[in-house]
Amino acid sequence: MIKVNNVSKKYGSFTALHSIDLEIGEGEFIAVLGPSGCGKTTLLKLLAGFMGPTDGTIEMDNLVLASKKRVLPPEKRNIGMVFQSFALWPHMTVAEHVKFPLNYHPNKIKENKKEMQERMNEVLKLVGLDALAERYPSELSGGQKQRVALARAIAPLPNLLLMDEPLSALDVELRMEMRKEIQKLHRETKASIVFVTHDQGEALAIADKIVVMNKGRIEQIAPPEVLYTRPETEFVATFVGKCNLVKGQWRNEQFVPAIDSKNTWPDLGVTAGFKENGIYPVRPEQFQLMSPESAGLQGVVSFVQYQGHEIHYTVEVEEATWTIHESVFSKRFETGDFVSISLKNSLVQKEILIST
Repeated sequence: MIKVNNVSKKYGSFTALHSIDLEIGEGEFIAVLGPSGCGKTTLLKLLAGFMGPTDGTIEMDNLVLASKKRVLPPEKRNIGMVFQSFALWPHMTVAEHVKFPLNYHPNKIKENKKEMQERMNEVLKLVGLDALAERYPSELSGGQKQRVALARAIAPLPNLLLMDEPLSALDVELRMEMRKEIQKLHRETKASIVFVTHDQGEALAIADKIVVMNKGRIEQIAPPEVLYTRPETEFVATFVGKCNLVKGQWRNEQFVPAIDSKNTWPDLGVTAGFKENGIYPVRPEQFQLMSPESAGLQGVVSFVQYQGHEIHYTVEVEEATWTIHESVFSKRFETGDFVSISLKNSLVQKEILIST
């Protein structure tokens, strides 16, 4: 169990982290998600021991790793680290990269040469590099280099594995492949993982729990599905999945859009903060477009993007601009078309069933 207790970090007059509280359970996969400059890499550096907090403490299994007065250095923590840039040594083979932490990591395996070789072989097989053990980094592809970095980090069986945007240097296909590899490693090693990323799709796909950060503060901590379907703040709603924030009034658990008081929408689990501010968050796929004579809010299509399995529409509704995703099998609209907008019937019917 890792506990971050009321941790703040300042650089002169600038505060990078504001009173962060976070618990990481044994074997838990945590993704730290947020835009550039939100403080996620600073948090990772504090967990790694590259620097100390200005205030607060960081504990691992009831041992204080860092406080305002004392910081346990990285080499004395039972952690593994995977960097964005791979950080491989050009003069070492793949096998030597895996062997290095087995000799020098604080959690190193105190075994004979035969047992160490068995552990090296086990790790190389786990990441699919057993046939490339004698190659050097210059002879490897981007995906293979990332596997070496992962193998080096997990070889000494760390309690905590830290990953700083490890897939950002890879192309789209490799990123998808490496997501599966990281999930597989998590299942096999059962280590706690903190995975820093600015890619919401990545976080939603692989994490048990997501920590959304903004301007040095934690906005929300939740499992991916809860975070997506029940955002608690406007930032989370717009950063994770690009929610449309519709303004209006809440009356008796029903929402009345400000742009058309004749329409009412059911409460689909909107949090109290949105209700207090008179906002109804709607995901792009929760809206449906119909011909303008149909019942609903009226708008004009201003932009159309074909995305293979979906059509992404940008629709102007009075002074607001909404994003709406429709199936390619739905009725097609073009730029300049007048349309009617409503919640999908399946959502409304689901709410009726739940309430009854």
